[in-house]
Amino acid sequence: MPTADELRHALIRNFRDAPRERFVREPRYDTETASMTRGTAASKLGASFDIVAPGQLSCPYHFHHAQEEMFVILQGEGTLRVAGERLPIRAGDVITIPAGPDYPHHIINTSGAPLHYLSISTMEKPEVCEYPDSGKVGAFAPGLRLLQKREAGLDYWDGEP
Repeated sequence: MPTADELRHALIRNFRDAPRERFVREPRYDTETASMTRGTAASKLGASFDIVAPGQLSCPYHFHHAQEEMFVILQGEGTLRVAGERLPIRAGDVITIPAGPDYPHHIINTSGAPLHYLSISTMEKPEVCEYPDSGKVGAFAPGLRLLQKREAGLDYWDGEP
């Protein structure tokens, strides 16, 4: 039987205390993120606590073929770019993004203050993501991370006898 300390370590994370990593790619991306599920007992859900700097983007515009996502806006205001539209978002909003090409999305901090939110997703692997703005496709599976331009694909029979 696990002890209370073992259960706490396997099941509970506090987003205020979790160590954060900063990702900066000037001039458009500046995000801090902390995994809420790495090292926990979770196997089908992933979550992170994210902070997007004022005027910055969280990630490139994309959609998933397998994973669903949910964003819970904790603090601040911004814009959800989704399906070609721009929707205002604010603290208290819960955003659900189904898998598939109908809902390409990303979050933009269009305010003058940091935007804090939880990102929650199903963790289906393998996963294929598409990036409409740049024409990239990404394939992700354990031990595989492949990104290329959509038009760079090979013929099915390339290299086969």
